Amino acid sequence: MILTRAIQKETASLAQAKGRRKLGAFMAEGTKCVLDTIAAFEPLRIIATQSWLQQHRLPGIDPQLVFEASRAQLAEITSMTLAPDVIAVYRLPEQPEFCPAAIAGKLTVALDRVQDPGNLGTIMRTADWMGIDTILASDDTVDCFNPKVIQATMGAVSRVRVLYGDLPQMLAALPAGTPVYGTFLDGANIYSEPLTPNGVLVMGNEGQGISDAVARAVSHRLFIPSYPVGAPTSESLNVATATAICLSQFRSKLLM
Repeated sequence: MILTRAIQKETASLAQAKGRRKLGAFMAEGTKCVLDTIAAFEPLRIIATQSWLQQHRLPGIDPQLVFEASRAQLAEITSMTLAPDVIAVYRLPEQPEFCPAAIAGKLTVALDRVQDPGNLGTIMRTADWMGIDTILASDDTVDCFNPKVIQATMGAVSRVRVLYGDLPQMLAALPAGTPVYGTFLDGANIYSEPLTPNGVLVMGNEGQGISDAVARAVSHRLFIPSYPVGAPTSESLNVATATAICLSQFRSKLLM
């Protein structure tokens, strides 16, 4: 199909949340990202160079949805620094309803006002590796369909769902006795604390940590100590790094 200026402009608008909401769509950029996600979402269009289309077969994709583009055209669309060989546009999936009972017996991550797309994408990728399929997120956490988030997930967006909502209310709706963990400077050493195989791990905003409203729902306060204790070090850990350390500790308890 011929790639028109209108389609270029429409696709480029998906880099912004406003454009994604208006069109009900999001985009995945680059060969790996597209191949990792094409089976998980409904494709609305595939825009690629001639050489890419010759090298990759797209079984089940309506030819009417495939558009050939030049590098220059892709450069005008992409949110990446360098133009990729392919961009896929998918229909936004419906926001799944939050069902407290569905996560009762599992370990779940909750994000309180995480703002950086790279952090969210990395957290989703880590969650995928650690066998976690659901992330709860405050309404003011970055959109998981932001192109930079999609890139950082490395395909995990196909398997990890992010449920947005009023985070204090979601935590309050959990079944009685569900452990809710959170990271704080005055928390207990995570390396010596007993950790359960189920519950919710709350991670906070990059600069401000966990909000007071969310902190009131936390039943177990944790801290990741630096090493060696007392030595000069960085002010804090990146939230994605801290999440990976915490999840590793939770999972290690299952192997002990």
